[in-house]
Amino acid sequence: MNSIFPDYRLDEVDTAPAAAVEPIGWSGQLLASAGAKRAAVLIVLAGLWEGYAIFLDNSLVFPRLSETIVTMFELLLSGTLPERIVTSLEYLAIGYSTGIVLAAALTILAISSKFGTVFLETVTAMLNPLPAIALLPLALIWFGLGMGSIIFVIVHSVLWAVALSTLTGFRNVSQTLRMVGRNYELRGLSFVWRILVPAAFPSILAGLKIGWAFAWRTLIAAELVFGVSSGRGGLGWFIFENRNRLEIPAVFAGLLTIILIGLIVEYVVFGAIESRTVKKWGEQARQ
Repeated sequence: MNSIFPDYRLDEVDTAPAAAVEPIGWSGQLLASAGAKRAAVLIVLAGLWEGYAIFLDNSLVFPRLSETIVTMFELLLSGTLPERIVTSLEYLAIGYSTGIVLAAALTILAISSKFGTVFLETVTAMLNPLPAIALLPLALIWFGLGMGSIIFVIVHSVLWAVALSTLTGFRNVSQTLRMVGRNYELRGLSFVWRILVPAAFPSILAGLKIGWAFAWRTLIAAELVFGVSSGRGGLGWFIFENRNRLEIPAVFAGLLTIILIGLIVEYVVFGAIESRTVKKWGEQARQ
């Protein structure tokens, strides 16, 4: 019988038992984990830092990583660095939370009416590309040399990124979920909280991450520009002071502290939120 497909007989099919899959040992699991891969990247970068500093042999330009770590621990034990960290995190918490609240209010307004949507889209297109640090001179005129100026620029850096990501997430919620909410007679804030927020949470979380990064960069830059606020200086002012005194290892210790705080927030704080929400919900949906 002519056919474009070859003919097979049942006895020609390979019926050999499949090889047993050996379980992956703890070493294989460790190498396959994302944490181990990140640690490997950090070790490589640390080695490059130390190697380049040894090659350059000029601590006034580029100190060794080992020297930077020793300086950082000395500053931690003396209480200087913890005080600056607390000051910066205090400003960050106030500005970041204020920006999130304002973004939530604008987003709820946007999904409540067509005018609100147009308003948020227009204002976001105007102000989101504007660097927050460019508003610092105006903030100094409006709020003076104090906490208000720093909070203002942090709110600006957080507000538009979070609002835009949240609005995009709400728009991508399927009509099926919306109809489920209407069938349960959910209206207003209850509809937003029970239907829209869980469905759009991946986009919301992405916006929160972007807003955090913008806020952290803006805070350090603002402190570098005009330094002490209300008689208290954060990490940016710490770096500025030590640069003027040519304490370069202390400058790099401040920079390393900023990097470590960023890693902790990204992989510990946001990682925990993501594992308990987005990843957990995804696993439940597959079951």
